[in-house]
Amino acid sequence: MNIRDFEYFHQLVKEKNFSKVAQIFSVSQPTVTLAIKRLEEEFETTFFIRDRSHKELLVTPSGYQFDAHLKVILNELAIAKKEALRAKQEKLLFGLPPIIGNYFFPNIVSKLIATGLIEQLETREAGSQTLLKLLLDGSLDFCLLGSLEPLTQPALKAETFAQASFKIIVSKQHPLASKKAVYFSELKDERFIVHNEGFIHDKVLKLLAQKEHFRPDVIYRTNYVHVLKSMVVSNTGIACLTDIAISPNDDFSVLELLDEQQPKFLLSIVTRATQVMTPAKKQLLDILHDTVYNSPIGKENE
Repeated sequence: MNIRDFEYFHQLVKEKNFSKVAQIFSVSQPTVTLAIKRLEEEFETTFFIRDRSHKELLVTPSGYQFDAHLKVILNELAIAKKEALRAKQEKLLFGLPPIIGNYFFPNIVSKLIATGLIEQLETREAGSQTLLKLLLDGSLDFCLLGSLEPLTQPALKAETFAQASFKIIVSKQHPLASKKAVYFSELKDERFIVHNEGFIHDKVLKLLAQKEHFRPDVIYRTNYVHVLKSMVVSNTGIACLTDIAISPNDDFSVLELLDEQQPKFLLSIVTRATQVMTPAKKQLLDILHDTVYNSPIGKENE
């Protein structure tokens, strides 16, 4: 039994064809067959049944159960390889969504420069949901993430340090600009500027619209908050935006949402539960803690 046996097995569950698996790994079909036989003998069970009358391969319940464990094992091995490579390069991979980055990163950078960690840091900007996937597969070490619920997956170590609300922003020329607050149901005929999929804001808009039983008219999507804001200012459309992204200098009107049980924007420091803290990683984590808890929003949520 070896790692390659696990890889053959996992691929066979997906393909249900020995020849295809052999082709994928550039080995002979008997090689795959012997690997599966070794596993079945090791675990004293039958993982696959050949239905010769229908010329198909059936996966037994124990086969599916074993594959569920293998997914975890193979993922952890892939992460271990990435971490070993980064240890040689002494890299710190840090992910943050643009809105959270705009709010926190300038203060983080100044501390990274002061400690000399800036040379080891590589950052990745994307939506929180995209970054979470990269963290889980080992492509990132740390993230500052936004979410609508606490991040409680066993594979994660997440510390929620603040929460923020969502607002509606409209041009000062928009008819709604005279209001201070609206119910989301009042916006069913509006045109929306929205962040791309993978961003929490896209998910929030869908949740709010679903609750009011209408599909929002999304006319443009973007990764960039400054693009979204500029389109709102020009009265191209309206947007739903967390209040940490809104500045007193922004040239648009901000409306409160009156709906009950509104979603909240939770901000968390997140890493993998299995990650061992090297001195450099511990130092980065200390900088993140110091920055977020001493920020205005961090102090508000104490």
